[in-house]
Amino acid sequence: MLPRLLLGPLAAAPLPLPLPLHRRLAVAGGIRVMSSAAPAPAQRSRRPLRGVVFDMDGTLTVPVIDFPAMYREVLGGDAAYAAARAAGGGSVDILHCIEDWAPDKQRHAYEVIARFEKEGLDRLQIMPGASELCGFLDAKQIRRGLITRNVKDAVDLFHQRFGMTFSPALSREFRPYKPDPAPLLHICSTWNIPPHEVIMIGDSLKDDVVCGKRAGAFTCLLDETERYGPHDSLPEEVKPDFKVSSLTEVFTVLEENFDLAPAPAESRT
Repeated sequence: MLPRLLLGPLAAAPLPLPLPLHRRLAVAGGIRVMSSAAPAPAQRSRRPLRGVVFDMDGTLTVPVIDFPAMYREVLGGDAAYAAARAAGGGSVDILHCIEDWAPDKQRHAYEVIARFEKEGLDRLQIMPGASELCGFLDAKQIRRGLITRNVKDAVDLFHQRFGMTFSPALSREFRPYKPDPAPLLHICSTWNIPPHEVIMIGDSLKDDVVCGKRAGAFTCLLDETERYGPHDSLPEEVKPDFKVSSLTEVFTVLEENFDLAPAPAESRT
């Protein structure tokens, strides 16, 4: 298992200049990613990494959808929402909740979800550090993919608005969806890259991290608000390989722990 990443204060000693863009961003944010009891870079065993797969909502884009309000409306009020949360161990998987509903009820549920998602698209914002991270991966010839439980229209708008393309980009129309490993395995197969040379990055333990772990990929949890608590407190079955509080910190995760090997030529076409 690779060393767990912890956040630490900025070092008092001045940093050498000039700094790469991602390190300037990290310093500006007042944080730095540190390795706990990590050996010197020359001594660390680095695994090859050829592909990065991202979640979209809450990872590449700033979260704007009021999910509790959406769940209450879909499920039929506070009591039904509370029951669904209790049954899900504190979280709600709304897509699985409605899978077995009668067609008319299911159609209404999807209409409510689509309305909330459309309102979210109107306020779509890219996550700080996303553009720089994608540029870094492109420079290293590392493949970029995307898996979201949002609809294809949302993915298309994301590509158009922010001028970056992820391929493959799998939306809710691809079944089964996260946390099933099928979408991640599909991307690995398309790239002709084994899962153990890929990392899944997302903001959800139950969807993104579980999907990555089940597929046999590395996993990185983006936890901006520390809602999941300390890394070491997470249950082993959902514990990611890495935990960061911003996309800027992902640069350090990749550079310190992996040999960033270009993807096979046939997977870059």
